[in-house]
Amino acid sequence: MPELPEVEALAEFLREHAVGRIVTRVDLAAVQAIKTFDPPLTALAGLELTGASRHGKFLDLDVSGVHLVVHLARAGWLHWRENLPTTPPKPGKGPLALRVHLEPAEGELPSGFDLTEQGTRKGLAVYVVRSPSEVPGIARLGPDALELDAEAFGALLTGRHTQLKGTLTDQTVLAGIGNAYSDEILHAARLSPFKSADKLTDDELLRLHAAVRETLTGALERQLGQRAATLKGEKRAGLQVHARTGLPCPVCGDTVREVSFADTSLQYCPTCQTGGKPLADRRMSKLLR
Repeated sequence: MPELPEVEALAEFLREHAVGRIVTRVDLAAVQAIKTFDPPLTALAGLELTGASRHGKFLDLDVSGVHLVVHLARAGWLHWRENLPTTPPKPGKGPLALRVHLEPAEGELPSGFDLTEQGTRKGLAVYVVRSPSEVPGIARLGPDALELDAEAFGALLTGRHTQLKGTLTDQTVLAGIGNAYSDEILHAARLSPFKSADKLTDDELLRLHAAVRETLTGALERQLGQRAATLKGEKRAGLQVHARTGLPCPVCGDTVREVSFADTSLQYCPTCQTGGKPLADRRMSKLLR
């Protein structure tokens, strides 16, 4: 799933390549992707794309005051196209969800971008709104993961009787962190994903805050300036434990382990994070602290 660094890098890419261009047409290929009806998608045609920003994991394109907001969900992505087909796409054919056509510069071919989603589970969501706050997911967002200082971060976690993995990925608590970077952050902080947020010592809180900032800013530094097509590969290349089950931990050499759930999993290093003890890999087991 695209998380804070990837969505910010996509916004930066669009600020460079799309902002200042006129939207000439928007083609909807997956009807289930559009979540709003007023304003309609057709309202974007003829307007200038004036800004690109991010709210947590939501991408926000300001089209002369009308906002095209996108949540890429688990398997969605944005693909920049230098030569878009002029024929409207057939609904329900392939991974294409939405296509945005931009007015070409003089002497250039028509360009724009596609929003696609792989797989059968469809979660990509598109909203056309007058204000980003009209999007329910944005209205519920907690503070951005990169905006909190150590004191505010500690206050946010105080009194939360929830496991660290779930706390970091709860967008109403902290916006922008998903499954992959929560694994990376907890590994960098040397903390168990199942430790309760309200059980952290002052030193552990400082380590966790530092790990949030260092992990996310490091990913951003690697990804900003990349083309949209290369961002996923750049993300994978920088991971230490996530999606590396069975491989050696790059810090201590222990084998990276996994805990599987119904529709997701987490990865961790026993030596770095749980005192060498493996976590039970079943949902209802007594969790190790």
